[in-house]
Amino acid sequence: MALEFVPLGEALGVEVRGFDPSEPVNDTDHKALHTAWREHLVLVVRGHALTDKQLIAFSEVFGELDPPGPNPYGAPFLEEHPELNVISNVVEDGKHIGGLGAGEAVWHADMTYQDLPPKAGVLHALELPDSGGDTYFANMIEAYESLPDDLKQRIEGRVAIHDGAHNSTGQLRKGYEEITDVRQTPGARHPLVRTDPDTGRKALFLGRRPHSYIVGLEVEESEALLDALWEHAAQPRFAYGHQWRVADTLIWNNLSLLHRRDPFDNSVRRIMHRAQISGDHPIN
Repeated sequence: MALEFVPLGEALGVEVRGFDPSEPVNDTDHKALHTAWREHLVLVVRGHALTDKQLIAFSEVFGELDPPGPNPYGAPFLEEHPELNVISNVVEDGKHIGGLGAGEAVWHADMTYQDLPPKAGVLHALELPDSGGDTYFANMIEAYESLPDDLKQRIEGRVAIHDGAHNSTGQLRKGYEEITDVRQTPGARHPLVRTDPDTGRKALFLGRRPHSYIVGLEVEESEALLDALWEHAAQPRFAYGHQWRVADTLIWNNLSLLHRRDPFDNSVRRIMHRAQISGDHPIN
């Protein structure tokens, strides 16, 4: 039976029906999934609980796995599967079983402080609160295409520094010091406009707002231009909000989207297992 792709929102995203991610993927489905992911940027499969091995196997359909970024606790959360990360607020025996807690995660793309950031992320929902913790994705292709011409001209050829010292909740990563001058922010330098090597479409490539800096500008000018870009990029018309259900699996295009998370009640358990797919092209 052919896969069915049902739109989730006007800006991006489809639900994949007629597909079981716990089973091996045949060539026809493999091609269809890749095509849909490139076109719609977010794929959601519902109602299939996955073991960690099954999550890894499904994630590898989209490419080689990238190891998780550093967490504030300095060690992998899953020793038996170090290629996976855990996103959770749960503390057991005095130890955090995952990262990012229960607070808000602001708009960002993952690990853009690296020279070759991951091209995709995969999340699988294991335990969820009754409310809160929704994840939102914003289409940076549409954001760039609708950018006013004057802003397009101002960012043409410009490069920004992407902060590697903090995670998406603002926590300082182990081994880093707080940033006092954004011109000295540790992290990779990437163009503000990225061209997708598969589709040729251009997208804003912003990473995270805090501690970012546009190289070659005065700090005040950089701050004002970044504020204008972020105000435009974060408009609801570019976004899809995902309300999680247990056993959801979601894969998103990390290089063409921003994402964020709502806070939730820290007294309620939320556990997500996460994989990410290695980038295979420089950002240009």
